[in-house]
Amino acid sequence: MNENRDVPVYLFTGFLEAGKTKFIQETLEDKRFCNGERTLLLICEEGEEEYAPEQFADPNVVLAVVEDQADLTEENLKAWLHDSRAERVVVEYNGMWMLDLLYQAMPENWAVYQEFMFADATTFLTYNNNMRQLVYDKLKSCELVVFNRFKPDMDKMAFHKIVRGASRRSDIAYEYANGKVVYDDIQDPLPFDVNAPVIQINDEDYALWYRDMSEEPKKYEGKTVKFKCRALKRGKLPKGCFVVGRHVMTCCVEDIQFAGLVCQWDKADLVQDESWMILTAKINYKFHRAYGKRGPVLTYLDSALTSAPAQDVATFY
Repeated sequence: MNENRDVPVYLFTGFLEAGKTKFIQETLEDKRFCNGERTLLLICEEGEEEYAPEQFADPNVVLAVVEDQADLTEENLKAWLHDSRAERVVVEYNGMWMLDLLYQAMPENWAVYQEFMFADATTFLTYNNNMRQLVYDKLKSCELVVFNRFKPDMDKMAFHKIVRGASRRSDIAYEYANGKVVYDDIQDPLPFDVNAPVIQINDEDYALWYRDMSEEPKKYEGKTVKFKCRALKRGKLPKGCFVVGRHVMTCCVEDIQFAGLVCQWDKADLVQDESWMILTAKINYKFHRAYGKRGPVLTYLDSALTSAPAQDVATFY
């Protein structure tokens, strides 16, 4: 095989006994998926359920067990692929390992085609309460979250909010004990009007607005926005610029970061460093030296000094 060609990777994440093995087994039994391509199945977690290779629709599936995080290296991944002569890779990932470990080890020509997360609905909320960082890590980039063992008396909104706190793009499915699958149809309207003459951002909505603007910058091109922020003056900024923003917590205290924006004003020297203000500004998505690339650049229109918000650190829920 050509070892330089792109290698599609199908990534399945979730915690122990979440249903990953069962789903992968069924996938490899499906003739629509097994179309003659040789497959490397990397097993990073072994639970009670075991694979039955004799039931796979195609015999060209090679299993390899990754027993330790330290074994997840680019050298080993290349060797497993070479030895298996596989054309694609299916990964059952260990829920206790951070995904960055895999992404950093993946050879340059490996590309994740699909990423699914599986969760046992009866234990998911407990996992989220006790191991929020690991849960967020699996939610942030997956395309589909499947909550299996879901019960009629469970509140979908509790699960929905946790997923949406990590990603607005993931599809969500609830699988009941009888095999019925229901897809999440809860609407998430933005808590501010992007078509208003001045978009008013409430203190509790800063994190959501910042993420939405980062994901869909064209939606905000030329818009005027008003929000509470902290103003920072930094010597490395070009003349006539300052930074505004707030600290945002994505999943836990350890990942709090300042989510800032460049603001242009010919009187930027008048800004009080570390002050809180209610800023009104126009947004344009363009190149700026402070970013070193294209990004949202604010043009100052008006401001008023104010006190810090009741919750200093902005969150998503």
